[in-house]
Amino acid sequence: MTMHKEDVIKFIAKLPDDVSVDEIMAELYFKQQVEEGLRVAEEGQVYSHEQVKNMVREWRKSSGRL
Repeated sequence: MTMHKEDVIKFIAKLPDDVSVDEIMAELYFKQQVEEGLRVAEEGQVYSHEQVKNMVREWRKSSGRL
């Protein structure tokens, strides 16, 4: 979901008054990443726990760690 200017303004307005620009940017980036993750999950573009375990096992093997 894309945040529009009005959404961003409302989001920032909910933050504490003493929040810094860096903190605002970090919060906006975090929110964007969470929304992207939820979108991807809703579309079924996820790995099962078993698939991740197998991927980690393969990565460990390829790096010489067993």
